[in-house]
Amino acid sequence: MAGLIPQEILEEILNRIDIVELISGYIPLKRAGRNFKALCPFHHEKTPSFMVSPERQIYHCFGCGISGNAFKFLMQYERLEFIEAVKTLAKKAGVVLPEAKDSQSTGMVMQIYHINELAANFYHHLLNSEEAKAAKIYLLKRALKEETLRLFKLGYAPEGWEALMGYLRAKNISLSLLEKAGLIIPKEGGGYYDRFRHRIIFPIFDIKTRVIGFGARVLDNSLPKYINSPETIIYNKGKNLYGLNLTKDSIRQDDYVVIVEGYLDCIIPYQEGLNNIVASLGTALTHDQVRLLKRYTHNVILVYDADKAGQLATLRSLDIFIEEEMNVRVVSLPEGFDPDLYVRRFGIEKFKEKLNRAESLFDYKLKVLKSRYDPLSIEGKTGISSEMLPTINKFKNAILKSEYIRRLAEELNVEEDALWQEIKRIKLRSYPQVEPKIEKKPININPTERLLMRLMLEENALIEYVRNNLEPADFQDDRVSRIVAIMFELIEQGKTIEPRYLINYLNEDEVSRIICESSFLPDVSSEKKQEILEDCIKRLKNQRLRLKRQFLHDQIKKAQDLHDEQTLKRLIQEFDQLIKKG
Repeated sequence: MAGLIPQEILEEILNRIDIVELISGYIPLKRAGRNFKALCPFHHEKTPSFMVSPERQIYHCFGCGISGNAFKFLMQYERLEFIEAVKTLAKKAGVVLPEAKDSQSTGMVMQIYHINELAANFYHHLLNSEEAKAAKIYLLKRALKEETLRLFKLGYAPEGWEALMGYLRAKNISLSLLEKAGLIIPKEGGGYYDRFRHRIIFPIFDIKTRVIGFGARVLDNSLPKYINSPETIIYNKGKNLYGLNLTKDSIRQDDYVVIVEGYLDCIIPYQEGLNNIVASLGTALTHDQVRLLKRYTHNVILVYDADKAGQLATLRSLDIFIEEEMNVRVVSLPEGFDPDLYVRRFGIEKFKEKLNRAESLFDYKLKVLKSRYDPLSIEGKTGISSEMLPTINKFKNAILKSEYIRRLAEELNVEEDALWQEIKRIKLRSYPQVEPKIEKKPININPTERLLMRLMLEENALIEYVRNNLEPADFQDDRVSRIVAIMFELIEQGKTIEPRYLINYLNEDEVSRIICESSFLPDVSSEKKQEILEDCIKRLKNQRLRLKRQFLHDQIKKAQDLHDEQTLKRLIQEFDQLIKKG
């Protein structure tokens, strides 16, 4: 990603941005010697372990390990892609970015955003027209306030077949683009007509509050009640959540999110003060949506309708949260109520009480299954266990899994051993499989390699000295070897090496952590620096020799076993030469 923009431009942006000023705009920083410290914004802690260096223009959390430069912070805090973070800071720094090479694709995306914005404004403006009187009365009867209509930019699509199309055509927007935006539909005999007609419009925003699509509701009980934008170049309903642009900060602050199903189920509770709420977009929750939420919290409360369809939607979602290692609880509303109606009828405080009494995943699923199967019959026990065990099996924590097996055995009055045997054999036919996550290796680095890298990061002149005495391959840790190789290459080009720049060349979180963590190590006294440097170089050389000798020793043994006299002779000569060096 970094390669799309010249490194010189990235460095110019970083030179003009003060990371202390940037981060203090999001969280309070306190002076701690030469650095600043704070409670980490990326994990919960009571003692500050998040450090910011004004000298090196980097940050590092000694609690969770997250680290980086100004670009990385914006990416991690605002959930931006690299290029978006660069554009944001470039604008702040007053740096002009070069034109993107893929201008055609980028241009198309920007045009669709622009068209959607125009359409949203058109619909929103019409909501206050005489033509939309019935729509406006409907919304006000549903207890929506004027400021809420403005905040969510609700609108009205008129009855005419070409109202929006005519409005946008007058602004010289082509029919082809309108079709790509999903706003018009081609007729069988030629021509087009508006997708949304005589409906209340709910614009759908991404987390940057750009209009990416629309939902549209009828004013009566006719079907279909809702129609939505088709998937487009910028809209994928399985990757977005309604309301998240407004609620993401509250979700992060409260450290939990309430998930509902419909637009009004989200809007009404939000209007009444529940600001950490989102709605799914007319589909079962997906892994992408759960991962999107996971950026802000690991705690979820699902509130779906109490009818059978709502229960099924909830059950389908539960396993996804387990697979993504989220903590999930479930609220069951009384029959015939959805969050919108419940809040209007009983008030937001009663709804919050319901949230506080949310059931655990285990209790909710077991309750639903007991309503479908007779837990006293053999067939019922079999049916319940066959649906509960796949869910329990998805928990990665062995203690949780063991506890749920014990509880299920008690609830069904069966032997635990029988459930353990079944869980080993069961095939998860009813649930989609996800690729297993690759666990990150802990950042364990040879102390000598870390110290040597710290010295090079501290003083550019030492990089050339190390380069004349060692090769990147002399560093046994692959991550450190890659960092050192880039440092050698850049110093050869006459460039200045600083941690904040170096991170851009190695766009990996783990490598970024190593660089930043090493940079925050205590300074080495200048009197002993050369002595320590020489000692580190000597240790790495000796380490390389030991490894080479061990390798040759193993190869000699293999050659002896194979009776390969020619190879054996060559290997012994190499081994003797190494012994002389050592």
